Amino acid sequence: MVQYTGVHHPAFITNDLEKTIRFWRDLLGMRLVYTTGGPGERQAFFDAGLGNRVTFFEWPKAEPVPYRRHGVPWEGPAVFDHVAIGVTEEEMLWDLLARLEEAGMPVSDVIDHGCWRSLYGYDPNGVPIEFLAPAPGVDLDATPVLAGRDPGCISKEGPEPHPDHWPDPEPVPDDERTVIPGAGYEDFPKRDDG
Repeated sequence: MVQYTGVHHPAFITNDLEKTIRFWRDLLGMRLVYTTGGPGERQAFFDAGLGNRVTFFEWPKAEPVPYRRHGVPWEGPAVFDHVAIGVTEEEMLWDLLARLEEAGMPVSDVIDHGCWRSLYGYDPNGVPIEFLAPAPGVDLDATPVLAGRDPGCISKEGPEPHPDHWPDPEPVPDDERTVIPGAGYEDFPKRDDG
């Protein structure tokens, strides 16, 4: 079974990496941990804690998206609604609310969803962001809650994976395992990968 370590990074697009760094690093306080690329194709990674990152590609001809409400149904092609970033306690939501308001950025009130409390806003590129803190006494990892007016038939099977719905894959033979250099490979000293 595959062991997951968290969401490594959602990758977004900006037409102005400088203003994006100002927002994510300087306003929100996320460390800038890696930049790569050159004119017209720069990329920046921000540390969102516990091995999670948020990254942006700079494409100068891209246009920011308009603000829209998080979680509201959308017509037409779509693959993304918002990125949610956890914080350790509710007090941090109030700090972020004050920062975003002072910076003139659109931001919601703190909203209680039962299992966590959330604050909704946007970055300068129109990326919808949710910041959330755990609600006292709720641990969805220990006790999943599969609720809703109509959770669907498959969710009634419970929280654990049911891999028997898919064929068992054959392992990739050692002599067919090839790793090729990708963007950013040249930024790191040569290493012994064993």
